[in-house]
Amino acid sequence: MKAKLATFAVMLSFWAILSGMFDAFHLSLGVICCLLVAIFSGGMLFEGLRVEVRAKQIFGMLAYLPWLLWAIVLSSLQVAYIVLHPQMLDKMEPQLIRFKTKLKSNFARVTFAQSITLTPGTITVSLQDDEMTVYALTRSAAESLPGEMERRIARALEPEEA
Repeated sequence: MKAKLATFAVMLSFWAILSGMFDAFHLSLGVICCLLVAIFSGGMLFEGLRVEVRAKQIFGMLAYLPWLLWAIVLSSLQVAYIVLHPQMLDKMEPQLIRFKTKLKSNFARVTFAQSITLTPGTITVSLQDDEMTVYALTRSAAESLPGEMERRIARALEPEEA
């Protein structure tokens, strides 16, 4: 029940921030939608985690998101450079790479996969247990995986080893 309540609170907060609609009609629709999401998928966001781990995840994500945004900006500039370069085809070296992630929790793995996909020039094709398949537009993008992104997600979301 706590997980569903927490999911409802998180969803409603994001809805309020993103929608900017605070009249009775839109607020009631937001509450209804967030309530339905919490009822049907309340266990997914906070799956069996201890309270102190949840707080660590929240603060970890707050620390990780600015770095992710910066990585997205840098990758966007790199992809724009390639696309606008006269020898564009020489600059691209598309490839599929497969690697095992060190991340243990499903939440951390999915966050990693989504972060890769959000970064221009890379797309997560498959995530099976601890094995990921990623499409990379360039050799440098392929060589950077799993790399710094995985380390930052592990620091932000993985529980401390005792």
